[in-house]
Amino acid sequence: MNIKNRSATFFAILILLLMAFILYWSTTKPISVIIQAGHEGRTIGNTGAESKLYKEEDWNILVADEVAKQLIVWNIDVKRIPAKVQFARAKIAVSIHFDGAETPCNSGASIGYPSDASYAFAQRWKKLYKNYFPFKWHNDNFTHSLKNYYAYKWIQAEKFLLLELGEITCDKQAKWLKPRLKKIAHLIAYSIAKELGKDVKKPKI
Repeated sequence: MNIKNRSATFFAILILLLMAFILYWSTTKPISVIIQAGHEGRTIGNTGAESKLYKEEDWNILVADEVAKQLIVWNIDVKRIPAKVQFARAKIAVSIHFDGAETPCNSGASIGYPSDASYAFAQRWKKLYKNYFPFKWHNDNFTHSLKNYYAYKWIQAEKFLLLELGEITCDKQAKWLKPRLKKIAHLIAYSIAKELGKDVKKPKI
């Protein structure tokens, strides 16, 4: 191979590497907020809680979509993702879930987070939602799944909360939750916006 061909090959490889880096950077560039709908898109494994009438996945999607929609209205850049995640970075990440229990009405609302960096945000959310949600609350990170949620490793966020918003397998809770799902979503969006320092109006609930 002559020098001219070697140079052309070198520059071609360099350009390809540069393009790959730009593509990688564009997909992992930090954004303000990532909203995940838990279990969305899963067909095997942990597909979420279910009752005779409702599927957790459906509620997760509805709430996550509404949260993202409201954040966009407030000019906050947001990425909506399903259960399957790829490496990403954000200031705030929130995963939406509803709990289920083998013995109905044995669960309720709770919060999970990966580190102390998210603690203050978690407590602010808990105080906000406790004034609205009239049912049972668990301690933070009370299950292994809350404390060691798989997405914590994939999404590098300054603050990351996993929100269990109530028990879908409890008829009393489900009947209360269903007509309020969008209001709950607006409350989540408000909590995120305030955490980012935005001056937004608290939703009527």
